[in-house]
Amino acid sequence: MKKLKKLIAAVVFIFAFFATIAVPVSAKGGFNEFGYNYTARNFVGTGGGWCAAKGFDWNCSGYAPMISYANDRLVMKWNAEWDRGNDEGWSKPPYDAWENNEWNGAVSGGSGEVWHYKIVWVGSELGNSPYWREGGYPVWGQFEVMMDQGTSGGEHVWFTKSIPNGYGL
Repeated sequence: MKKLKKLIAAVVFIFAFFATIAVPVSAKGGFNEFGYNYTARNFVGTGGGWCAAKGFDWNCSGYAPMISYANDRLVMKWNAEWDRGNDEGWSKPPYDAWENNEWNGAVSGGSGEVWHYKIVWVGSELGNSPYWREGGYPVWGQFEVMMDQGTSGGEHVWFTKSIPNGYGL
């Protein structure tokens, strides 16, 4: 049951992250007040900064799945193909798109959890796609979570690890 709850939380977080990337790119470059640097295609901040960028408060109180993660540190990275896919509504494949989330709650006031996710575009065929990697799981209809692992309650858990586990078509 604990693993199922973690899997559900991971999918909710991943879905919420995907929606975040659709935010318009800043022409100024550099990090914004929330932690995004759209020019470098990364986010370095807290769960609270991520919530604030989505229109919730810095404590994530308006977004229930994130409340206990507001003080956690978060590093997200994605490539130009991820931006291209978002710009095109994922309608002009193939995409060599990937994103990487590193969540660190092992900080003062944090959740205590540490998670790492790797997600790649594989197309609507999902498990039948030539881009599918054995061992992952599908998300959002065109993507594969090829790595989902972390630590919670002092226990290290691997939900999935595809083979191969690197980026690129």
